[in-house]
Amino acid sequence: MAKSLGKILVIFFLSLVQNVEAQVLDTLDENALDVFKDKQSVTERSDYFFNTLHRYNENSAYDWLDEVNVYLNSAEKSGDSTAINNYKLMQSQIYYDLGDYDKSVAIANDLYSVKDSLDLKTKRYMLDLIDNNYSQLQLYGKQVEIRQEKRDLGFSENITFYDIYSNLGLHRKAMQDYIMDMKKTIDNSDLYGLAEYNNNVGRYLLLDKSSSVALSNFKKAKGYIDVYLNDVTQVKTEKELQDAKLLKGIIEGNIGKSYLQLKQFEEALPYLENSIGLIKENNIGQYSEDVVENSLALADCHLQLENFQKAKDILSEALNPIKTEHVIKKNRLLAAYYDKIEDYKNASFYLKKNVRIADSININDSSLKKQQLSTVAKYEIENSKRMIDAQKLEMERARNEMQAKDEQINLVFISLIFTLLGFAGLVYAYLKSIKNQRLIAEQKHIIENSLVEKDSLLKEIHHRVKNNLQMVSSLLSLQTKNTRSKAAIEALEEGKSRVKAMALIHQKLYQNDDLSVIEMQGYIESLVNSVQSVFKKGGHSINITIDAEGVELDIDRAIPFGLILNELVSNSFKYAFPDDDDDGKIYIHLRKNGDQGFFEYTDNGIGLDEESEERANSSMGIRLMKRLVNQLQSTLNIDKTTDGVRFWFNFK
Repeated sequence: MAKSLGKILVIFFLSLVQNVEAQVLDTLDENALDVFKDKQSVTERSDYFFNTLHRYNENSAYDWLDEVNVYLNSAEKSGDSTAINNYKLMQSQIYYDLGDYDKSVAIANDLYSVKDSLDLKTKRYMLDLIDNNYSQLQLYGKQVEIRQEKRDLGFSENITFYDIYSNLGLHRKAMQDYIMDMKKTIDNSDLYGLAEYNNNVGRYLLLDKSSSVALSNFKKAKGYIDVYLNDVTQVKTEKELQDAKLLKGIIEGNIGKSYLQLKQFEEALPYLENSIGLIKENNIGQYSEDVVENSLALADCHLQLENFQKAKDILSEALNPIKTEHVIKKNRLLAAYYDKIEDYKNASFYLKKNVRIADSININDSSLKKQQLSTVAKYEIENSKRMIDAQKLEMERARNEMQAKDEQINLVFISLIFTLLGFAGLVYAYLKSIKNQRLIAEQKHIIENSLVEKDSLLKEIHHRVKNNLQMVSSLLSLQTKNTRSKAAIEALEEGKSRVKAMALIHQKLYQNDDLSVIEMQGYIESLVNSVQSVFKKGGHSINITIDAEGVELDIDRAIPFGLILNELVSNSFKYAFPDDDDDGKIYIHLRKNGDQGFFEYTDNGIGLDEESEERANSSMGIRLMKRLVNQLQSTLNIDKTTDGVRFWFNFK
């Protein structure tokens, strides 16, 4: 009975899936332009146009433009202003999709001149279009003005500047502003949001030439978007699926470009090829800078790998770059191709084209960027002042409310005192209140002075401790010079390295404004550089990746961490890479999530066999690390991997 019921449920489920798939296929088989023409009113056509995902699947953007122009001419003849505005907005969007930003913004600006006659939905579409066009045309001052208007109309809560700063070349500032604005708004369960966030952070790092760290962020983003797409428990609309696939294509392209910057051309190829396919599949009929950029990167990889014909085939495709930087890069790659095949005439031709482009660029381009940067900075300052004024008003309102409540309480209290003790009691209470306020003010002043003095003393103490530890390190160095025993010298060097690790903690503390915590990313980088400077004398060239951004620890945890890291990095340099392998890699990962933390250290060295593992477990370094991990109320875990060794532990 149970088996037959199960079979019935399976058959029902399969038939349901087939029906859904059939409905989706029917929807995709519809000719979007025909459906558009069948709509009875301009409002229905406008809603369908802006909400249709696959409008260019069957008919090109030029077909749509011809049809919209017919309706626009008819509306102009009849004098229907609402229809004219809607068709002009569609016309502007089509030109934007084609990459003709000048025409698009010109039409949108015509609508802007009659914006008071537009409804809110049309006005929002129009302002978004103008915003996007100004970004492409690098008119950042005007772009900020449009964003101010969007904020004033309630379309956005605040003005964002990070994308503009990135376009002006300030990628680090853009990343810092983006992280500050967005990190607090993304929920850990929002996989799409986390993928988009890590991709944007990685993009700013890639533009800033921080390829390794950017690659780490892009891989996190890819992990999040893959989980999102494979999560069958979450129902997704067709638009959500298309957006996710498009984002995956963009992320994979960024991974490929990161590998290209790192000169790992073979690794870059599959990501760039898959990216171009995904973006084209989910952005049909629309101009895509990502496709152009990724195609140029793909051609660059093939040139570097001496696949000259493949590179030429890609560059010969209809890339149609619009941005000057893309045109210059395409010409440069074509010149490089012809140079490789010894066709110097064509190589010279494309180099001269770039020279002409460079000559045509305004010599005041740099000063223009500075002027734009100044204008954007002025707008940002004004926006910050506006936010501060709003906060002040809110605080004033809250203070007035509290003051009103205090006044009500005082009135009740005064009336009670007046009825009990009369005028004399009221005067006494008033004088007492003044005395208490003065006493509180004096005590507050004393406490503030005491805190300042305490901070100064603490900094001085940390400074002196650091100096004393350096003196100990110097004494150990002197002792090393007077010692002939190799074992004793190694022991003294290890002790000196541990002393330096502790001294660095105290140095970081007295250099910080906040004496209670240490920023671990900078500390780990300094510690690794200190250890690496010793072992580089032996010819080691090892790639070290540190991922501890934003993690802060107090001194009770930082010192054990420093000593543990000192042991691990020293061991890797001494034992993990005996042949001075240039492919040696070390990865250090430190994360905090609320009250919990996680530490991981891996290298791709020779690893530990059973005999060396027994010796390692009995060595002073391993015993020292285990005791230090015990101080952190945790247990040191050691995993032998197929490529190297991994140390990890959780901590509170």
